Amino acid sequence: MPLFGLVGKNISYSFSQVYFREKFQKLQLQDHSYTNFDIPEIGEFPLLVKRHPDLGGMNVTIPYKEAVIPYLSALSDKAKRIGAVNVIKVSRSGLTGYNTDYYGFLASLQPLLQPHHRNALILGTGGASKAIAFSLEELGIAYTFVSRSPAPQQLSYKDLDREIMEKYSIVINCSPIGTFPDTGRKPDIPYEHIGRGHLLYDLIYNPSETAFLREGRNRGAATSNGLKMLELQAEKAWEIWNSPEQQNK
Repeated sequence: MPLFGLVGKNISYSFSQVYFREKFQKLQLQDHSYTNFDIPEIGEFPLLVKRHPDLGGMNVTIPYKEAVIPYLSALSDKAKRIGAVNVIKVSRSGLTGYNTDYYGFLASLQPLLQPHHRNALILGTGGASKAIAFSLEELGIAYTFVSRSPAPQQLSYKDLDREIMEKYSIVINCSPIGTFPDTGRKPDIPYEHIGRGHLLYDLIYNPSETAFLREGRNRGAATSNGLKMLELQAEKAWEIWNSPEQQNK
């Protein structure tokens, strides 16, 4: 009985569990199941795998997209370049890590882009932000990370002024700020400098319109949540789990 699941922390809200259970029903795969593997720290990952010999594949979410890598047998080329994993294929050769976040983001962002969207701010520096940066490079869009504790070449939230906000017409929230149930919170950026030329993208999908997106919409910006990205990356994960490893570079 093939088992699939999501590895993360505090993931009762999981999109993946609902999505794949519905997918299995539609495909009439009654012998397939999907569950949440909510673990308090990544050190429990090997025991989790050992306890479930019927595992066919896993999704990985916050906060383990980077931390899980040392526990894997191999990485796909793109996961290696990105430095983060959100999909694991389980096979006789071991555990192979992939990244489908970049694909989901790129495919969902592309239809929203206008010619003037040439520079992006990435809010947050976690595992998801690495896939976003990779996607922007593929699209030829320059980007800068914004962090509460900025490294060299990154910006702090206090650095964001009118000039910067006018230059960076794409703003992408990769932080968990605004996720249910803390729906009143939003990233600390100067929203007064957001206007019709901006595109605000939030990786969060619950709620469907975060406070971040609502502020942008009220000021005339184009907005998008992360639902389409999640659907696209989930379908790519399913493709990986069901295809030969050599096809998943």
